[in-house]
Amino acid sequence: MTGCAAQTAGEFLPYYQVETHKPYDEVLSELQVAISENNFRITGHSRVGKVIRDRGTKNFPDYDTIQFCNLTEAKTILLMSPATIRFMPCNVVLYEYQGKTIVRTHLLPTDSENKELNTFSDKMNAVLKNIVNFAIEE
Repeated sequence: MTGCAAQTAGEFLPYYQVETHKPYDEVLSELQVAISENNFRITGHSRVGKVIRDRGTKNFPDYDTIQFCNLTEAKTILLMSPATIRFMPCNVVLYEYQGKTIVRTHLLPTDSENKELNTFSDKMNAVLKNIVNFAIEE
């Protein structure tokens, strides 16, 4: 398991990434269950790898993105800071690489000047990590 961050145009973008040898389709299915079990609704699912294969590129690996949201939580964070819309919806990606299934989600920043927002983000980051961890458990 890895907690990492990327720097883009001066903005700190933290993410959480794990990898497993668990079969890709099982991880995908478990992600969908974990998202629902945590009171989120899946708002989008892009099966990028499958679509590329369907268009004629045989043996192209799996790549998926799943977007999800809980409107109650969204309302809470948006009332604290309208700028947090840039972190919505929650997103998780998964893909196959070198015989492993990689799962990654962006985390909410916890270093703002708004302590209430930081506390909320810490709580939400724990939920996001739990969703990812549930999916990779063997």
